[in-house]
Amino acid sequence: MTLVSATELADLLASDQPVRVLDVRWSLAEPDGRAAYAAGHIPGAVYVDLETDLSDHTVPGRGRHPLPSADALEAALRRWGVDNGDTVVVCDDWNRAGSARAWWLLRAAGLEDVRILDGGWAAWRAAGGAESTETVRPQSGSITLGRRDFYTGALAALSASESADLARAGVLLDARAPERFRGEVEPIDPVAGHIPGAVNLPSTALLGEDGRFAPADDLRALFAAHGVDGERGAGTYCGSGVTAAVVVAAAEIAGIDLALFPGSWSQWSSDPANPVETGPATV
Repeated sequence: MTLVSATELADLLASDQPVRVLDVRWSLAEPDGRAAYAAGHIPGAVYVDLETDLSDHTVPGRGRHPLPSADALEAALRRWGVDNGDTVVVCDDWNRAGSARAWWLLRAAGLEDVRILDGGWAAWRAAGGAESTETVRPQSGSITLGRRDFYTGALAALSASESADLARAGVLLDARAPERFRGEVEPIDPVAGHIPGAVNLPSTALLGEDGRFAPADDLRALFAAHGVDGERGAGTYCGSGVTAAVVVAAAEIAGIDLALFPGSWSQWSSDPANPVETGPATV
């Protein structure tokens, strides 16, 4: 199960089932979500910093948000109070980016029951969910991760060369905004454009106006329209591996296998030997 609704989460929290809520407030414009968390969050939710808890910026050559080590993530999960077998619900307040990053990483680390709050913080408030401003510091958890290398973890991950191969022989989806894909603008990375042969499918196209994921049938149709038909291998990337995780989550909802290139464009474009393509692409 990939998603949980606000009402389903409220029922889970009211039950005897062990549930840990992780609040991953993050956006390109405001990567530090502590102020938003402090202003109001789901009672019992622990703040998770995508930049420091879900990334390791000391790792060279793997883009702007390299995956953390197993030791670091395991320590963080214990700090957040997570035990083996817990249901983990991740939420955010911007385009499901922070929650999808956490979802993908925890699943890659071997956690089985990780769910994204569909619609995020806005959906929780719209459903009349309780709010808290208390900083949560739970008792230390005891989880032990089953996977120690997330680049070869429980979810499929791509290297730069594998992404290039997939763009030629399969389907490689670029989850960034169309103008960044076409190379018209590049506000973050030093080179504009996309991986040759990639197809543009912005992550926001998979969400409704309310921030919830589109229904599974609609997602399947959208993926098919972009060449993901189940016959060829398929993967996705974005700027630094964050919003592309939204595409992977949507694919799982649709029953489609989709690999993630964690380093994404920030890794690809940092190597001058890698070719760059600009302009629109056709399926």
